[in-house]
Amino acid sequence: MAATLCGKLLPKKACDRVFVPGWLPLTQSIRHGSKAVTRHRKPMHFIKQKLMAVTQYIPPKPAAPRGAYADETTVVKEQESPLMRLLKRDLEGIFRDCKMVAVAQNNGSTSDDMVMLKYRFQKHGIMVKFFPNQVMRSFLSESIYSNMAPLFIGPTVLLVSKEPKVKEMLSTLRVTQQMVLLGACIDNTLMSTQGLASYAKLPSVTVVQGQLVSGLNTLASQTSALLQRHPAHLTALLQQYVAQQAEAEEAT
Repeated sequence: MAATLCGKLLPKKACDRVFVPGWLPLTQSIRHGSKAVTRHRKPMHFIKQKLMAVTQYIPPKPAAPRGAYADETTVVKEQESPLMRLLKRDLEGIFRDCKMVAVAQNNGSTSDDMVMLKYRFQKHGIMVKFFPNQVMRSFLSESIYSNMAPLFIGPTVLLVSKEPKVKEMLSTLRVTQQMVLLGACIDNTLMSTQGLASYAKLPSVTVVQGQLVSGLNTLASQTSALLQRHPAHLTALLQQYVAQQAEAEEAT
C-alpha cells in the first residue's frame, strides 16, 4: 500500500529511492525555538553585592621616592626605673669583685630546698643571687659579658664567689636535682659545663706553685752540677798526670 501511494504522489525517480519498510518523507519541518538574550545581567543578591564591594581589590598608591619627605622616625629609649638601676649597680659590683659567676636553672625547687641549698653553698663561700632576666639582659648587653645573655631563659639563679670554687660548686649541685648548671664566667672567661668539669680536675694554685718551685730547684742543681763537672774532671786528670810524672822520675 505504501508503494502504491508513493507511485501516485511522488515521481518515479523519487519513489525508487524509498524503501517500503522504513519509509520517511523527503522534507521535514524543523521548529527553531526562540533564542535567549544573554546580554542582560542576572540580578545579584544585596548581601553578595555588599561582599563584592568589601572584597574589591584596591591597588596601592605609588610610593614616594626616597628623600621626598623628611625622616620622622625617632628612636625612643625606655626610661629605666630606679629599682632597675639599683639592680644593675649590684650586678656590676658582683662581676667586678667575684671571680666566679655561674648560671643555674631552677626547676621548681621549693622554699625549703632553696634554704638548704643556700646553706650548703654558704659553707664553701658561694652565695646564691636572684635577678630578673630583664635586668640581666639589659646589663649584659652593655658590658663585655654579652655572650652570657642566651643563658638567662626561664627561672635562673646566680652562684657567685670571690674565688673560683668550681669543684665545691659541682659537688653541691650533684646532690641537688632541682638545679641544672648552664655555664659560668671564671676569671673573665666564659665556660660551658664541660669546660667547668675540666677546670675542676686541675690542681690548686698552691700545688702548681710548689711543683714549679721544685722543678726550678732541680734545674738549677742540674745546671750547677754540669758546670762543675768539667773543671773537676780536668783537675783529676792533671793530678793523675802529675803523679805519673813523679813516679817516672823516681824510677829513673
